[in-house]
Amino acid sequence: MAKAAPGEQMRLLDVQVLDGKLRALDVQAKALKEDPRLPDLHSGVTVAKSDLVVLDTAVSDAQRALTKAEDDVAAVVTRINRDEAKLNSGSGLSKDLMALQSEIESLTKRRSELEDTELENMEAFEEATARQGAQRELVTQMQSVLDGVVDEIRSKLGGLKMERDATLSERAELAATFAPELLAIYDRSLAKYGVGAARLFHGKSEGSGMQLSAGDLADIKKATPETIVFCPDSGAILVRSEEWG
Repeated sequence: MAKAAPGEQMRLLDVQVLDGKLRALDVQAKALKEDPRLPDLHSGVTVAKSDLVVLDTAVSDAQRALTKAEDDVAAVVTRINRDEAKLNSGSGLSKDLMALQSEIESLTKRRSELEDTELENMEAFEEATARQGAQRELVTQMQSVLDGVVDEIRSKLGGLKMERDATLSERAELAATFAPELLAIYDRSLAKYGVGAARLFHGKSEGSGMQLSAGDLADIKKATPETIVFCPDSGAILVRSEEWG
C-alpha cells in the first residue's frame, strides 16, 4: 500500500480546501451563465424586434399608399388647372368649352374623392408611424434591460475568474511542495470522486458525510499512520489524527 508521512497526509487537507474553493467558484460561474432571467429576456427582445419588423413594413406600405394618393391628387389638380386655363381663354367651339366645363366638374368631384383617400392614407401613415415609434422604444428598453443583466453577469464572472486564477496559483505553489507520488494519488481521487482528501473524524468520513462501519474502522485502525487509507464511500484519502478519534 502507498505510504506518506502523517504530516504530509495532513497537509493534503490544505490542497483540498483550495480544490473545494475552485469547485465552488465553478459552480457559481455555471449558475451565472445559466441565469434564469436570460432566456426570457432574450426571447422578449427577439419577439419585440420581430414585431418591429412587421410595423416597419406597415409604415413602408402606408408611406407608399400615401405617396400614390398624393400623386393622384396632384395629377388631377394639374388636369383641372390645364382645363380651366383653356376654358378661361374662351377660345374654341362652344361645344368644346362645354365639354371642358363638364370635365372640370367631373375632375373636381374626382379630386374631392382622391383628397378623402389621401387624408385616410395620411391618418393611416401617422398611426402606423406612432405604433412603430412605440415599438422601437419598447425594443430599446428591453434591449437595455438585457444588456444590463449581461453586463452584470460578465462583471461577476470577471470577478470569479480573477479569484479562480489566484486560487489556482496558490494551489500550484502548494502542490509543488508535495512528493509527486503522493500528489498523484490525491489527484486521481479528486478527478474520480470529486474529493481528494478528507478527515476521518470520530469514525465519520467528511468526504462522504457517512459514519464508517465497524469493520471499515477496524481495518483502518490496523493500518500504520504512514499507510494511505481511503474512504470506502467517497474514495477520498482519509486523513487521520489521534485528536480526531
